[in-house]
Amino acid sequence: MHKEPFSGPLEQVDPCCYRIPKSYKPGMRVDGMIFANELLLDAVRKDQAADQVANVAFLPGIQKASIAMPDIHWGYGFCIGGVCATDPNEGGVISPGGVGYDINCGVRLVKTNLFYRDVKPHIRTLVETLFKTVPAGVGRKGKYEFRGKEINRMLTDGAQYLRSRDLATDGDVEHTEANGRLDEAEPDFVSDHAKARGAEQCGTLGSGNHFMEVQVVDHLFDPAVASAFGLEKDQICVLIHSGSRGLGYQVCDDALTQFRNAPQKYGIELPDRQLACAPVNSPEGQKYIGAMRAAANYAWCNRQLLMMQARECFEEIFGQTWQSLQMNLLYDVCHNIAKFEEHTVDGKKKKVWVHRKGATRAFPPGHPEVPAIWRKIGQPVIIPGDMGRASWVLVGQPGSMERSFGTTCHGAGRAMSRTAAVKHAAGRRIDKELEARGVIARSQSRKGLAEEQPDAYKNVDDVVDVVHEAGLSAKVARMRPIGVIKG
Repeated sequence: MHKEPFSGPLEQVDPCCYRIPKSYKPGMRVDGMIFANELLLDAVRKDQAADQVANVAFLPGIQKASIAMPDIHWGYGFCIGGVCATDPNEGGVISPGGVGYDINCGVRLVKTNLFYRDVKPHIRTLVETLFKTVPAGVGRKGKYEFRGKEINRMLTDGAQYLRSRDLATDGDVEHTEANGRLDEAEPDFVSDHAKARGAEQCGTLGSGNHFMEVQVVDHLFDPAVASAFGLEKDQICVLIHSGSRGLGYQVCDDALTQFRNAPQKYGIELPDRQLACAPVNSPEGQKYIGAMRAAANYAWCNRQLLMMQARECFEEIFGQTWQSLQMNLLYDVCHNIAKFEEHTVDGKKKKVWVHRKGATRAFPPGHPEVPAIWRKIGQPVIIPGDMGRASWVLVGQPGSMERSFGTTCHGAGRAMSRTAAVKHAAGRRIDKELEARGVIARSQSRKGLAEEQPDAYKNVDDVVDVVHEAGLSAKVARMRPIGVIKG
């Protein structure tokens, strides 16, 4: 079904935004709003993701609009790139499909004091060492194990638990969104099966679009902000993309089972059963929120331990401590999450549940949740692209609060399905093609590289142009990959 092109109305609001009027489907409570430009419009129409934007507009308590970012593509219930805020005081709901299976999938960017000239002679050895050291692939176990009281503490305290174990520094915690911990997480609401799946997977990459990349800063768009973030031309950085692994997947799966009959129980009519939801203040809603927060805390620990292993690899290759290499965390942001935040709606401040599924928080200068060090500048926003082109650092802008509940895009967005990508790669060596572009890539399988080939994604530069022009987040620096490991 989702392969059919979207034939519904898309009314241009401005050069970077299109509206699906709520008259499109009886039952829509608000309009749909898709951030895109003319260049990306064909990609928006190519499947039924825009129809999913319209379907989300049916959710009780939804505020302002059902929103999608320019990296929009088909997802489970919500499109990837979907944003929706609900007010619990107006019967607002929580929907696991609005967070996704990989709870708190996200990215962290690690800086170094190395430059391209320092790393170029060692890049192949460095990639091989990372590939050998960092567990990647479906179901792979890591060198860390957390069970019983340990995993419960991790689920409660997130990255702050690792700090108590000397597996994180104060700086690591301070430079992580929400300080790496969502309050009121409920480990008791996480099933034993989910905990068992997560016991040996913390500090592992997983598969699919997850990766660890060695990158070089190739262009500065805002030198002043780049300098404040500690970024300079030709500098080497490491970008890590992973989430809550099997634990988070199981939390979502368990919740969808528990939510199956909730819409009928609470008299909620939905156009798609994948949008299964429950009122925020219902027993089902509260149980999911407690478990989702716990899974989010696990994901921050996962990325922290991945970073620790990357630091160890750099120490081995360059013969210096990670501290002397200044391998410090710039920032860690999540892009599959629901958070209770204060926003202004129709001139009134209210607390709403913001679902971000394949969408990144982009708080502006002055926002109290931006770390104090950058509060005058705005929140660092990290946008990974494909492994052959580029990734981006942006900074949150006031327009995000006005237009998208403090949100921007999360990546390039798929342009073809995994099946289509494998077919497209038939008879080709994606690793050799990447090497010709100056990228050394290692994966557990050729199929994995085929699924994630650059052609499978929109050009991230085009996506970033939209959020920049729309005033959601502003360009700071672009990085190009020179080494990649994947599952």
